Amino acid sequence: MSDDQNVNDAAGEYGADNLQHLSDRDHVRKRPGMYIGDTFSRGLHHLVYEVVDNSIDEAMAGHATKVGVVINPDGSVTVEDDGRGIPVELHEGLTEEFDREVSTLEGVMTVLKFGGKFDKGAYQTSGGLHGVGVTVVNFLSQWCKAEVHREGFVHRQEYEYGIATGAVKRGEKSSATGTKVTFKPDGEIFETTKYQYDILAKRLQDLAFLNKGVKIEVRDERSGQTDVFCYEDGIIDFVHHLNRASDVLHADVFYLDGEEEVEDGTVVGYEIALQYTNDYSEHLHSYVNNIHTHEGGTHETGFRKSLTRVLNTYGVKEKIIKDAKEAPSGDDVREGITVVISTRVAHPQFEGQTKTKLGNREVESAIATAFHAAFNKYLEENPKNARIIVNKGITAMEAREAARKARQLMRKRKDVLGGGSLPGKLRDCISKDMEKCELYLVEGDSAGGSAEGGRLKDYQAILPLRGKIINAYKSRVDKVLANEEVQSMINAIGSGIGDDQQLDKLRYNKVIIMTDADVDGSHIRTLLLCFFYRQMHSLVERGHVYVAQPPLFRVRRGKQVYYVQSEEEMKAQLLEKGLADAVFITEDGQEFSGDQMNDLCRTLADVEDALIALERRGINLRVHAERLDPVSNKLPVYHVFEGTADHWFVERAEVDDFIDAHTPDEPEPAPESADGEEGEQEAIAPENSIHVVELHEVRTINAGLKSLTEYGLDVQALLPQERTGVENPRYILRRGESDINLEDLRGLTAAVRAAGEKGLQLTRFKGLGEMNAEELRETTLDPENRTLVKVTMQDLAAADEMFRILMGDKVEPRREFIEKHALEVQNLDV
Repeated sequence: MSDDQNVNDAAGEYGADNLQHLSDRDHVRKRPGMYIGDTFSRGLHHLVYEVVDNSIDEAMAGHATKVGVVINPDGSVTVEDDGRGIPVELHEGLTEEFDREVSTLEGVMTVLKFGGKFDKGAYQTSGGLHGVGVTVVNFLSQWCKAEVHREGFVHRQEYEYGIATGAVKRGEKSSATGTKVTFKPDGEIFETTKYQYDILAKRLQDLAFLNKGVKIEVRDERSGQTDVFCYEDGIIDFVHHLNRASDVLHADVFYLDGEEEVEDGTVVGYEIALQYTNDYSEHLHSYVNNIHTHEGGTHETGFRKSLTRVLNTYGVKEKIIKDAKEAPSGDDVREGITVVISTRVAHPQFEGQTKTKLGNREVESAIATAFHAAFNKYLEENPKNARIIVNKGITAMEAREAARKARQLMRKRKDVLGGGSLPGKLRDCISKDMEKCELYLVEGDSAGGSAEGGRLKDYQAILPLRGKIINAYKSRVDKVLANEEVQSMINAIGSGIGDDQQLDKLRYNKVIIMTDADVDGSHIRTLLLCFFYRQMHSLVERGHVYVAQPPLFRVRRGKQVYYVQSEEEMKAQLLEKGLADAVFITEDGQEFSGDQMNDLCRTLADVEDALIALERRGINLRVHAERLDPVSNKLPVYHVFEGTADHWFVERAEVDDFIDAHTPDEPEPAPESADGEEGEQEAIAPENSIHVVELHEVRTINAGLKSLTEYGLDVQALLPQERTGVENPRYILRRGESDINLEDLRGLTAAVRAAGEKGLQLTRFKGLGEMNAEELRETTLDPENRTLVKVTMQDLAAADEMFRILMGDKVEPRREFIEKHALEVQNLDV
């Protein structure tokens, strides 16, 4: 036997049978990261952005004015617009390809790269995932529903795991137009399926800024939180919003709007708005077709080059800059600038699927030429503002030179001291292997003492920081470098700062911020993050900066002590402990224990969350329980309003049948305007119009009822009953010889947790100061037990805005921020 044959046998045969052809759907589900970036929180929220992008495309094309986004109680999301509506007629090409009748709507929802974005006449510019966005959303969802208002009727189609469950069905009459898509992310694909309101609201607010006059409403049915964004002045309002916590150097906002035809005949559209503040850093937000280009690109390059050239030319001409050879650099003239650049490109070229850097060369020249002419004119017409802006750059240049001299002085000092120059209060580690070494930045000398006693001396160093370090956001670099605590950090870390940073001289692989969880600790942590963000950006980008996460609870049981990281984990442990030897007894003598008891409690925990959401809508469970369908044992999911009457249905098919029976075959013609043309689609709904509300949380309740039925329980078990007091207890939770009487099932899980807490001493930690050296080592220093959170730069804009609000001079924006987020604080130790 030859060696080649041996290799083939070892590796297995490779032939036609080894090659697979994946369908569009299977390919997306097998490799979702290729389409949405990842399957964590970022990818989860990207699903919403893709559907919203389609609605914004309609707005950009002049066909929509409103977009709505709703996070439903069951975790699904609904996106709705008042655009033209996705076409619903049969598509000849798809019908022929699939050998069955296929509508255009089904093609858009189930076929990759099928849509108006590939038709040059449909959209001049568009966002989204190269035209595959809504299809990918459908493929990655447990279920999805499309509802289209078009041509006088409502048209619907439903999908499961990306596959249509039936044909498009025409429903009730409608004088409106638009598209509504509701989808539930697939929990088998995503690590988390819980949407965060603030992340969605921030992105939607940006879209409202970028598309002037478009109204975008976002609502969270889980909490009742809602926001409406609409900005008539577009990115001018955006700049005012970004600068709300800063002192501006000129009241007006420079604004440029235009378009230019480039060499290949395509048109590049652009909007630029800018304003200078007394801040010491640049705040540039760039977008292409509404997509935030975090990594910049040619549009930013064209702007930056042109800005430097026009300011220095003007400064020399007006003799504000004394010597053209010593003019401010690009970084200098951008100090304190807040600028928003929004470009519209028919065929954008991005680096990578994540669309974070624009590569079109023609955009650079178009932006540079247009901005140079417009901003030069602005400077000529506003000489007072021009002088302020040019002088700002000159002052930045002088500060940069002072900072350079300060860095040189620090280096000379290190050379004189033999190259070490390590701060005296640094408790350094023994090892010199950077990959293994860690530096803990600890709040205060007392915590530093405990940390020193608990550290692993071979590779863990401790640097105590006294008080609050200088605010790197509000101070120039030379003042930051003069701060004693900052000097200690820079010398200990070893890699330098700013443009002089040399990561090959980094002494520790991990720089870990360890502060208390109280207000002071949070402030110090924010100041440190601000310093790293401003002066050691590369450390964060390369993943060297971490935040320690001490446990939230210490649990003592006799002589045994252990620690719990979070509230959720503590609840789960109490439930598990409370279930040990627990028996649940019904009035008729039925008993639950072991796995049955465990399943019952976990089912009730899910049902309780859904019931809270239902009650938040104003729907009383006792009243709704009377609507239970006895055949399916399900509560109604759909509330249908017909004029002043309302109806309740369990299944969507029942709703469709009702609509069919109460809708005329042909829609009434739209009213004519005075000039004889068709009127707008804002007609007032007739008295017998039909409106459908879907109660998503009831699906969770119905799933719980199905489980309860298997145990011989029903919806009435969730409701308290009037009792005289002489009957036997309705339900009993028994643990050993202890009985707890319960009026209904809704109290069972809480009672189990309360029982689980007996015999335990729970201590909720406020901060590190409450831990001794041994506890610190066990919970926060030992790599086997500790929890660290890596600091990333994924959302520079959000981080930048937070720093400007919390670290800026203006009190009002900071107060508004604190008031807005106050309700998010669940436990505050004061």
